[in-house]
Amino acid sequence: MLLFHGSNTIVKTPQLIEQTRGLDFGSGFYLTTSEDQARRFSEIIVNRRKNGNPTVSYYEFDVASAEQSLAICRFTEANAEWLEFVKDNRLRQYTGATYDIVSGAVANDDVMPTIQGYLSGLLSAEAAVLTLKTRKLVDQFCLKSNKALALLHFIKAEVLQ
Repeated sequence: MLLFHGSNTIVKTPQLIEQTRGLDFGSGFYLTTSEDQARRFSEIIVNRRKNGNPTVSYYEFDVASAEQSLAICRFTEANAEWLEFVKDNRLRQYTGATYDIVSGAVANDDVMPTIQGYLSGLLSAEAAVLTLKTRKLVDQFCLKSNKALALLHFIKAEVLQ
């Protein structure tokens, strides 16, 4: 499977780095099947960090090996279970099962008002999920263990202009 990672630098050797802020699926190395999403995210990272150049790194991921040997959590849609998982991770309160990989929709800028409405209690889970179903959501893969990272193989990188 071809996956993309957007950053402010080329990432030939991904590493697991503990995050200082809550992310959708917790700490890990994030990728997507959408090259456009990786491009947009690379620009966000450059603006946030105020250094580097928007860069998309390309990888081949060994899905067959992952499915045979790793603990995987898949969210096939943005439903109440996904919303609760994202909420718990963004608030850094997740205490559930440990996974090597988590995949599902990304709570990007297009859906953040809905997520924030749910986190603040302005929207119920049902209302938030109904709102999310009207959006075209991009996927994300969070590799959360070194076993998962070992199945990811760097192909190339593109520094964007």
